[in-house]
Amino acid sequence: MARLRASLEKENVAGWILIVPAALILAIFIAYPLLLGVWFSLTDKMIGGVTERFVGLRNFQLLLSDSIFLQTVRNTLIYTAVTVSVKAVLGMALALLMNQIFPLKNLVRAALLLPWIVPTALSTLAWLWIFDPNFSVLNWFLVNVFHASRIAWLSDATLAMGAIITVNVWRGVPFFAISLLAGLQVISQELYEASSIDGANAVKRFWFITLPLVRPVLLLVVLFSLIWTIADFQLIHILTRGGPVNSTHVFGTYAYQTSVLSAQLGRGAAISLYMLPLLFVCIAVVLRYINKE
Repeated sequence: MARLRASLEKENVAGWILIVPAALILAIFIAYPLLLGVWFSLTDKMIGGVTERFVGLRNFQLLLSDSIFLQTVRNTLIYTAVTVSVKAVLGMALALLMNQIFPLKNLVRAALLLPWIVPTALSTLAWLWIFDPNFSVLNWFLVNVFHASRIAWLSDATLAMGAIITVNVWRGVPFFAISLLAGLQVISQELYEASSIDGANAVKRFWFITLPLVRPVLLLVVLFSLIWTIADFQLIHILTRGGPVNSTHVFGTYAYQTSVLSAQLGRGAAISLYMLPLLFVCIAVVLRYINKE
């Protein structure tokens, strides 16, 4: 008993004991599904199929000649670039606003988090009603206030892409705002006072003091947002399911359609894995910039 107690008191032994549960969770829920997905992508695995044949990189090669997949790549790049950029700008603006002193400041900050806190599926269902061609509140205003025609928001390729971008921005801006607000609050007010005495206006104070000091936080938030947006699934699946005519498919929705609805599990896994190079490039670029800073 004494020997066991002595062993547990050693830092390296105690460290391994504490790490093992977390390592098992990562292995079961992350490493195993990833490795299984890699194996499926190298086979012709079908849902319900009894056997599977190793086909190497054939699934990846076939996807490069798939017009829907190429459209999916373009959609993902546009969707990610636009939403992350808009969220960064609006998040910074809201953070600057929330950093001011005004009545009920804490209540407003708490309310700002609601779009981020509400489950994605639930909030997206509300947006699905907002974009409904017959019962949409937007169409009600168009018909009754502006005397215009109803618009099928999710039936037009351009409007559908705008719709999913709008919902993603609505959900993601609070995360940017609260994170950047935390970064703003650690900036010393003496820097602003000194710059004001030197004659710097609000724009120069933001450009030469606020932005450089909050940039590390901004880059980390952008990195997380890039990862989440590229891998997005729930929002788009509920709103458009990749339609109309595949105009809003991203990696997640097209992989789901191919692997689950079309039963081509191997090719669906290959679609999902095509997401990894894009993620690696984004992560490498942002992390390199962070290290440079």
